[in-house]
Amino acid sequence: MSPCPSSPNCVSSLSEDRKHSIEPLRFDGARDAARQKLLGILGKLKRARVTRSETDYIHAEFRSLIFQFVDDVEFLFAEDGNIIHVKSASRVGYSDLGANRRRVERIRAAFESRPNR
Repeated sequence: MSPCPSSPNCVSSLSEDRKHSIEPLRFDGARDAARQKLLGILGKLKRARVTRSETDYIHAEFRSLIFQFVDDVEFLFAEDGNIIHVKSASRVGYSDLGANRRRVERIRAAFESRPNR
């Protein structure tokens, strides 16, 4: 995943910069089960579309309701450990008023509360 730009409309678990930094997702159990769980959550979110799904990487696009702006959300499964790195970034503009951070935290809440299937 590429680093966040200097603008405040991006968060990434790989960022060392406090204003862009966010915790990665963590899971117990098998990677494939966590991947399927995450795909299930993304599939139920409004205005979200998974555009790429691989063994260790997921890319989704989220479209805003009014202006149809697109935000890119990426998930990268770490090679070792039960960690999923995440990045959520606006394609255009400067400030997102915290929308990308809130989105990741909503996904995290659903991911942590939903049992593995």
